[in-house]
Amino acid sequence: MGLSVNLIKKINGFTLDAAWDIGNELAVLLGFSGAGKSMTLQMIAGLASPDDGLIKSDSKVYFDRVRKISIPPQERNIGYVFQDLALFPHMTVMGNILYGAKRADRDKNTDRAMEMIAAFGLSGLEPRYPAEISGGQKQRVALARALMRNPDVLLLDEPFSALDYPLRLEMRRFLKEVKSLFSIPIVLVTHDVVEACELADKMIVYVNGKVAQLGVPDEIIHRPVSPEVRNLVQGITGPAANPVFL
Repeated sequence: MGLSVNLIKKINGFTLDAAWDIGNELAVLLGFSGAGKSMTLQMIAGLASPDDGLIKSDSKVYFDRVRKISIPPQERNIGYVFQDLALFPHMTVMGNILYGAKRADRDKNTDRAMEMIAAFGLSGLEPRYPAEISGGQKQRVALARALMRNPDVLLLDEPFSALDYPLRLEMRRFLKEVKSLFSIPIVLVTHDVVEACELADKMIVYVNGKVAQLGVPDEIIHRPVSPEVRNLVQGITGPAANPVFL
């Protein structure tokens, strides 16, 4: 499986013009605030429409302006975890996870949800509400919900940004486990360069709406192709303070 993205979008004086391809790997979108990272995820998911371009997962075409294809978000088999997780406060852990299932036989959905609950270390929390579980458990519920329907692609928009450092480390380890269980393309937006280097199979660096560099973390950290990319990674390679990423 793989994901191919070629996007052009103009909005409020900003132009996103980015193209990249990934396989069954975890790709990290890295860049300063306003570079177009979250906008990219929204267009892959169908929550926003490109002005031009192509989005496809293997043979499934989600958007193609030339062929006038634009599949609505509910028909794209894509898992999405938002920065604020977007759990429903009035639903239990079980209810939130079941919400991510495809419309099918209820018993099959329940069986699948129980499998996800066991795999994600949530056993015993089924009747609890989001306000009654920890931050790490909320992260696991959001990931389980996003993966309930066996998506073709998983999108993660800074899901760990609100966590304290020990919990971030725990969730990084858990995301590696998720990656080993689900052989699908994963696209992660993060503001943490260390996190990006630890998790990424491939890093895609955005600068002002364009792909400034694409490659493995070691290549980008040690051989940045421009001053802009160097500024992004200077917290790793030099004494300068870590820049702020959003």
